[in-house]
Amino acid sequence: MADSTSRFGFVAFAETWNGRLAMLGFVIGLATELLTGQGILGQVGLG
Repeated sequence: MADSTSRFGFVAFAETWNGRLAMLGFVIGLATELLTGQGILGQVGLG
């Protein structure tokens, strides 16, 4: 391994991917609401 830096914990690499996945989940949630006409809580039976 050429790169021996840690990639665990609160490091920039982890935070970047966490942000990207959160944005992806938010967009998928909005698209699902638009396609079904129900909110996320209504889809899982809580609202």
